[in-house]
Amino acid sequence: MSELSSRPELSGICGTLGIQLGGFGNGKCTVMASVNAEHLNAGGVAHGGLATTMLDTALGAALVSTLPKQEWCATAQLDVSFLNPALVGMNLIANGEIIRRGKNLAHLSGELVDEKRNLGCLGIQT
Repeated sequence: MSELSSRPELSGICGTLGIQLGGFGNGKCTVMASVNAEHLNAGGVAHGGLATTMLDTALGAALVSTLPKQEWCATAQLDVSFLNPALVGMNLIANGEIIRRGKNLAHLSGELVDEKRNLGCLGIQT
């Protein structure tokens, strides 16, 4: 990350969900959260909103790490494929990276894994 780049700042929803910023820079970002009882849906697994928010945050912050401080970005599209459920006590890690960056749009991809690197979700963002 250059001195001209922005440092990704987590939004208020991240604090509410317990999402923390890990490493970031050079078009990549990692965020983490531990699944607790407040994250569960009626089926007893983590609500998809937790995974989606983690991916959106990691992907957006990956792009922000390459932007000059005076620029910002917003998600235009986010597609998430849910592959495996997240259970109470799991430590989740979302990794995002830039695939292609144009003048006005960027395409990013990410994954959400548990602490054993088991894949939970895949995400694609514009």
